[in-house]
Amino acid sequence: MASTSTSTATADLHPDDAAARAVRKRYEGLLTVRTRAIKGKGAWYWAHLEPILVNNAVKLKCSLCDSLFSASNPSRTASEHLKRGTCPNFNHSSLPSPSPISTVLSHSNNGRKRTSTSPNQDPSLHHLVLSGGKDDLCALAVFEDSVKKLKSPRNSSNVAPPELTKDQVNSALELLADWFYESCGSVPLSALEHPKFQSFLTQLGLPLALLRREIYGSRLDDRFGVAKAESEARIRDALFFQVGCDGWKAEDGVVKFTVNLPNGCSVFHKVVFSGGGVVVSSKYAEEILWEVVRGVCGSDVKRCVGIVGDRFKAKALRNLEVQNHWMVNVACQLQGFMALIKDFSNELPLFRVVAENSLKVANFINTESQVRSSFLRYRMQELDCAGLVRVPSPKCRVLKDFASVFPMLEDILSCAAVIQMVVLEDTFKVACMEDPLAREVAGIVQSEGFWNELEAVYSLVKLIRGVVQDIESERPLIGRCLPLWEEVRTKVKEWCAKYSVVEEPVEKILEKRFRKNYHPAWSAAFILDPLYLVKDANGKYLPPFKCLTREQEKDVDKLLTRLASREEAHVVLMELMKWRSEGLDPLYAQAVQMKQRDPVTGKMKVVNPLSSRLVWETCLSEFKSLGKLAVRLIFLHATSCGFKSNCTFIRKISEHKHSRVSLERAQKMIYIAAHAKLERRDFSNEEEKEAELLAMVGSDDSMLAEVFADAPLM
Repeated sequence: MASTSTSTATADLHPDDAAARAVRKRYEGLLTVRTRAIKGKGAWYWAHLEPILVNNAVKLKCSLCDSLFSASNPSRTASEHLKRGTCPNFNHSSLPSPSPISTVLSHSNNGRKRTSTSPNQDPSLHHLVLSGGKDDLCALAVFEDSVKKLKSPRNSSNVAPPELTKDQVNSALELLADWFYESCGSVPLSALEHPKFQSFLTQLGLPLALLRREIYGSRLDDRFGVAKAESEARIRDALFFQVGCDGWKAEDGVVKFTVNLPNGCSVFHKVVFSGGGVVVSSKYAEEILWEVVRGVCGSDVKRCVGIVGDRFKAKALRNLEVQNHWMVNVACQLQGFMALIKDFSNELPLFRVVAENSLKVANFINTESQVRSSFLRYRMQELDCAGLVRVPSPKCRVLKDFASVFPMLEDILSCAAVIQMVVLEDTFKVACMEDPLAREVAGIVQSEGFWNELEAVYSLVKLIRGVVQDIESERPLIGRCLPLWEEVRTKVKEWCAKYSVVEEPVEKILEKRFRKNYHPAWSAAFILDPLYLVKDANGKYLPPFKCLTREQEKDVDKLLTRLASREEAHVVLMELMKWRSEGLDPLYAQAVQMKQRDPVTGKMKVVNPLSSRLVWETCLSEFKSLGKLAVRLIFLHATSCGFKSNCTFIRKISEHKHSRVSLERAQKMIYIAAHAKLERRDFSNEEEKEAELLAMVGSDDSMLAEVFADAPLM
């Protein structure tokens, strides 16, 4: 069946693609066979024949004389070229060959017979006993390797490292240094001293002398200077911008500041070490924020349109907005939705009931020895995985930190059938007769209501987490906030209907969180962004005032009046009335709202997000005063999450934060790494990527199996 599907897939490819794929597969198959042979699990000649790709064809290269041969029959090539003396550098009869170490290893380890042996081989070597025991085998292998090198002076393993030009060395060191800087601590400095890594660099011909000083000395300063100059040039080019700050409540005590530009780019500005575990006062945070604004703007502070930051410093954001009438300071929406999960866990009784019952079930399974062994056995049989149910730490306040409870709910839900089987076992029934806790757990597990409630809580948390993930990947602007919250309201209503949950208390919690996060700029940006214009019955594209409440309409008027100068305030309101009645030319509106499918996510996305701002600057010149405010509003980001730093690296910095040199070096490395990641729009961290790679279980094995399936037998 597998071969049929493979042939069908190949037939669908272009003939050239199919041929190239076949050549590549043949090449990879030969490489795999050669690797196994070198380890002692294949024919002897693979030590001298190396598969290579030449002009879209697989060839065999003799490592002794550099001759090329067809790869159609490696065995025949070995016989004709090596055994018959064609190769000038191969001579197995001039010296008696010592017994191959692979033969000794094979016999010592598993007693298997070799299918091919050297004609000079002494049978007594099969029973070779060395005075040092098995540890002598490694030394014997080194000795044999030395003999082979003396016999074959041009053997590839004895080739001197290549001599690189000065430019090549500088280029290689520059790439190596960039890798260290951009990894931002996930590759430790000590790795440079690792003997294997140094051996690798030697094989490449790179000089090892002063390597550490080279990477963490002048090159670091130069690379930092280049990155900083690029960022400052971009900021200078922009007429206005938004400052983003993230990390006020983080355990590592590192607050990161970015600058969001109107063209959609974000550039890194600086990090501030607030001190891990130390609560920063609102007043101090306010001072730091204003210092950053002054540092970016210089004397023209009005270039900073506003700040998006952690909701933990909402008071500081409000104070700065009151003191500077042109500023729009908003809280991060990512944190707003994460807080919504906490709200539900604290205020919705359903969450408390499910958490308590789940803890009873999980703790009973994990602590009772007979129940635990039955659970592990059934879980392995049914789900092909081991492990107990994950439970939160005893120190954790379950309802205050629902993130620690979610893995437990996930495990119990995925093991529902397994837990039911455990409860139905005779040993569990006996335990129920003697232990009241066992009877209570059995009652919970056998109750349909428990599973319905568990699924309800799990699905609601998953729903909100899905919204959080979308926000993290899409990084929406503030005009998207009102539609986003409305979408969540709709989904939560559907959730209530599906699981027969009373809507009123759920909606009350949702509305309370919405009001805590809401900013009048949401309504203003939603109305002014051409992306959200609605086509009416007459074919006009008008701003969606009908979607606003009466209070939100008033918010729009108040905000625009505050942002405008006193002379222009009444003009702005008049132009707003005109915008409300006339809207935008249908052709331009359709161009702004044009979408296409994202090939990665499969979602429909706006073709040109910048067109919302550009249409105000080019096509709506009659709205002179309103347009100046519109372009400063609709580009504002709704999230402050940006570059994620490496936790291990930050911990090391915290340990040496009193050293000025160490702190400066760390700041430079963070700056370089952040600059590179923001350039690539890479908002993940190394720990997350590592977890993803570890989750790809079995992928390498299946790929190797595919290579062997297509590789011919020798």
